[in-house]
Amino acid sequence: MEMDGGSASAPAGIEADSVSVRQGRSKIIYQFTQQNLPACKPVLSPAWVISIFFVVGVIFIPVGIVSLHASQTVVEIVYRYDAECVPESFRSNKLAYIKDSSIPKNCTKSLKIPKDMKAPIYIYYQLDNYYQNHRRYVKSRNDQQLLHGLKYHDTGSCAPEDVNHGLPIVPCGLIAWSLFNDTYSFYRGIDELKVNRKNIAWESDREHKFGKQVYPFNFQNGSLIGGASLDPNIPLSDQEDLIVWMRTSALPTFRKLYGRIEEDLDADDIISIKLLNNYNTYSFSGSKKLVLSTSSWLGGHNNFLGLAYISVGASFILIAFVFMLLHVKNPRPYGDTTNLSWNWKSMSG
Repeated sequence: MEMDGGSASAPAGIEADSVSVRQGRSKIIYQFTQQNLPACKPVLSPAWVISIFFVVGVIFIPVGIVSLHASQTVVEIVYRYDAECVPESFRSNKLAYIKDSSIPKNCTKSLKIPKDMKAPIYIYYQLDNYYQNHRRYVKSRNDQQLLHGLKYHDTGSCAPEDVNHGLPIVPCGLIAWSLFNDTYSFYRGIDELKVNRKNIAWESDREHKFGKQVYPFNFQNGSLIGGASLDPNIPLSDQEDLIVWMRTSALPTFRKLYGRIEEDLDADDIISIKLLNNYNTYSFSGSKKLVLSTSSWLGGHNNFLGLAYISVGASFILIAFVFMLLHVKNPRPYGDTTNLSWNWKSMSG
């Protein structure tokens, strides 16, 4: 009898606990749906609003000044060379010049360093009016082939640069086919400045997106050559020019890292640049620029962030003063509802 009684009381206790749990859960759900949960509900009095605007402005302006100063410490040289490196006889027909392989594309120019430039000095090439974000251009690649090479056969997305002479192309697609192929060498006097071209691509791209055992195959062997060729004896993971180029840009004007000069340059130094003007930007009215730039703790030269902080901070302080003047002119103590248009007494009167 005792055993029967005990076994009967156990399910009753469990059922009571489950009922209480359901009730508690339903109560929480009811409070949430009816917005009765405990919450912080600050009352934004005029003093609080003015103080918040003023504090935000006081914080933003110094941050903007520091950011702007960091940007101004960056020394940047931008040199457009695509027009100057065309021979005089071809200035009126630049397209014929770039398409004629018998014409030397060598070009030597000199740059004067305006300020001291501390190493590392980053070398970029900049292209203008080049739409790497075009839908068909962006889709013309195959990430699986870049990782697995000839083991991956479904390369239809790379057309028309997927097959040549009946053999697959590695890497396939228009992006790789149009690889940038201008080159630069730098000299200070008779001494050549060494350019470090290692680690210019993202480590994640080198390690995870381009195969270490994947080698270029049948690349740039067609009748129409788009850009640079690749060494078939070097795996794609080590072809960092290609990796940098394959990370397409979202805007028509972009810069891509070419290398680094790891020597300091002094103000008024004359740097000779020997370049090969190979890349065809003349057919689409584009332009090519060489950029030498130092860096700061904030990155490269960009005044936008600092100016944005200063503008927002100044606007907030101005709004705070406007609110303060309005509050001084027409004060209303907290809790006073006599001047409200919907006050019951005024309505009834």
